[in-house]
Amino acid sequence: MQIGIDTFVERVVTPNDPLARNSAERVAQLLEEAELADRVGLDLYAIGEHHREEYVASAPAILLAAIAARTKNIRLASAVTVLSSDDPVRVFQQFATLDLISNGRAEIIVGRGSFIESYPLFGYDTKFYDELFAEKLDLLLALRDEVHVHWEGQHRASLTGQGVWPRPVQNPLPIRLGVGGTPASFARAGALGLPLTVAVIGGEPHRFRPLVDLYYQAAERAGHDRATLDVALHCIGYLADTDDQAADELWPAYQHTFSRIGRERGWGPTTRAAFDAQRGPTGAFLVGSPQTVAAKIKRFSEALGGISRVTFMISGGMLSHDKVLHSIDLMGTQLKPLV
Repeated sequence: MQIGIDTFVERVVTPNDPLARNSAERVAQLLEEAELADRVGLDLYAIGEHHREEYVASAPAILLAAIAARTKNIRLASAVTVLSSDDPVRVFQQFATLDLISNGRAEIIVGRGSFIESYPLFGYDTKFYDELFAEKLDLLLALRDEVHVHWEGQHRASLTGQGVWPRPVQNPLPIRLGVGGTPASFARAGALGLPLTVAVIGGEPHRFRPLVDLYYQAAERAGHDRATLDVALHCIGYLADTDDQAADELWPAYQHTFSRIGRERGWGPTTRAAFDAQRGPTGAFLVGSPQTVAAKIKRFSEALGGISRVTFMISGGMLSHDKVLHSIDLMGTQLKPLV
């Protein structure tokens, strides 16, 4: 099983920092965190595309390229690329170039995004939310498989055999589908024969088993070999030396982030009791000591019929840099050997 990190490169936004002067410092921290993840043997470092003031992650491929130049072994991915509001040709070219820089360590995880800021920003109507994604994914897969592509769609100009370069080291360039809890998304991944990353940010992960079964059933109906498929989990996670220490250190950052998002979306208040329930035995959070989290990952895998990868969503920002570094160190030196 692979162990990795997902980040949105969160920074602390304050009224006294209208020009985001601390963004440069946050990027420097990101590079140090990724270098450590590589040294301690983690398998993946992924950056999720966001177009919001509190995240320094609107251009993941550029940040990943900087990380590629400083690392040797760790795989580098988007988590996710919001494909619906991007151009598949540019996405392919950017990640093919990243693959060249990293000597074959790039991966694209595509999704529709959990925020919608990119749609009006780039001139797309959210009423075509799913239609845009399906069409652009079709083109991205064609670009992966062919140098000269003939393709026609409704939301982008057609291709009539133009060549798309550069070509990546890996053939084919890995593309994974990131999903939330929508059954149609699981079925789509299976029908296309794509590996799957499931974002589990709340609730009880074992309840995703019917959706995972749907993924494999759709793949079987489409004639795909199950041996070529796999399921990964993206979870809110944080490690410290003890369970209580991990919870107490993460809680202020979690409360800050999800209270802000909750106000935007009309959710109820973020409470410590709900947070603690989620880090309990059946909850979605991977928060605790390496021993506690390793046992929980094992339960997740058994409940879902086997998982290939777990990535911990650590965005920094409200979490101090030294605590993030310690958590990463524990993931590589203690958690991974246990898993």
